[in-house]
Amino acid sequence: MHKDCVFCHLELVPDQNILFSNEHCIFIQLDSVQIKGSILEGSGLIIPKQHRETAFDLTREEWDATYSLLHEVKAYIDESHKPQGYNLGWNCGDVAGQHVFHAHFHVIPRFEDEPLAGKGIRHLFKSNVNERKKSREMD
Repeated sequence: MHKDCVFCHLELVPDQNILFSNEHCIFIQLDSVQIKGSILEGSGLIIPKQHRETAFDLTREEWDATYSLLHEVKAYIDESHKPQGYNLGWNCGDVAGQHVFHAHFHVIPRFEDEPLAGKGIRHLFKSNVNERKKSREMD
């Protein structure tokens, strides 16, 4: 455990709640995502109990536990929020948008009445604002 890690020490963020857990992982949600119509309604994170920096550091048992918990979480979100789709993902490293360096798997329900309904993860990356400059010639 790392002393300043908000996922090793959930008490550092008071409105984080553990909804499900198994031997290796927990699923947390913030109080604010339970509100119908909130921007991240129903979303949460599956997090390994042991401090692992990125998904690449997970053990096989932690991957299996993540898979198992994901199905339990989906059944819960399907029943409680009735989304029409999901985005799932890991951010690994600073450049990829990881801000808390304890691996965490995003589970984000999507709804047909969202302004960006139908726009998935690729939409962000395919946007012209994300276009890279031409590659440099090799020396």
